[in-house]
Amino acid sequence: MVDAHHHFWDLALKAHPWLVDAPMIPFRYGDYAAIRRTYLPDDYRRDARALNVVKTVYVEAEWDPGDPIGETRWVHETAARHGLPSAMVAQAWLDRADVSEVLAKQAAFPLVRSVRHKPTAAARRQDARRGAPGSMDCRCWRRGFALLERHKLHFDLQTPWWHFDAAAELARDFPATTIIVNHTGLPADRSVEGLAGWRRAVELLAEAPNVMLKISGLGVPGQRWTYELQGPVVRDAIRIFGVERCMFASNFPVDSLVGTFDEIYASFLEITSDLPDDARRKLFHDNAARIYRL
Repeated sequence: MVDAHHHFWDLALKAHPWLVDAPMIPFRYGDYAAIRRTYLPDDYRRDARALNVVKTVYVEAEWDPGDPIGETRWVHETAARHGLPSAMVAQAWLDRADVSEVLAKQAAFPLVRSVRHKPTAAARRQDARRGAPGSMDCRCWRRGFALLERHKLHFDLQTPWWHFDAAAELARDFPATTIIVNHTGLPADRSVEGLAGWRRAVELLAEAPNVMLKISGLGVPGQRWTYELQGPVVRDAIRIFGVERCMFASNFPVDSLVGTFDEIYASFLEITSDLPDDARRKLFHDNAARIYRL
């Protein structure tokens, strides 16, 4: 297996404000005190020990935004010592004045394949509006996004599904840049209406061939991760995007708040048990290896 999305952090560095500062920030899973602890490759390997994870993709973890290159340097030092991760998604603030310089520096690191900057988003679908500063509609943000093609960098997009109309336009306007949607579009609202809205948004975004879907981060606040809870969402995601454009990921240690590593991957295995072996290999390994050039 390739784990296409996980994090490490060392709280002794005091480089992650959300993990060391008080008060704690509003978080989509609620109380996250349990993950406010150092989490390094040895911890990850213990969590994943029952599974044959051969390569991993580290994703930026809200490191001090004033020092995005510092995180990349630390990740490379960590990989040199521990053999993980195999690739990384680096931090870059696309609407900052220094974006050109930061992207050039990030692209020069051998493990960097993509960058992430969470665009401005509404916390609730009823509050979603187009054109907000720092959003995917923002001219300044888009100027930064346009630089990704020059550096052959992908873009990892984390935004709620109610902003997928803007994401679809972004994908159409920049067809040479691969966009990798994080956490399945964050379908935390499992009401009939909520899931219907999520499916419509995912179907719209799937029309763009340069968009990939990372199936991870599916936790629902207050509910344990189970096959019954996640099965319909995962099957819909694969049906809409197709086996060739989806990949599984743990989102550890964040998703340890809702399930163990074994519980999450056992559900992925059970959900896909009726698929052919070659399709499962793509979802668990081949697609992530291809897209992140592992």
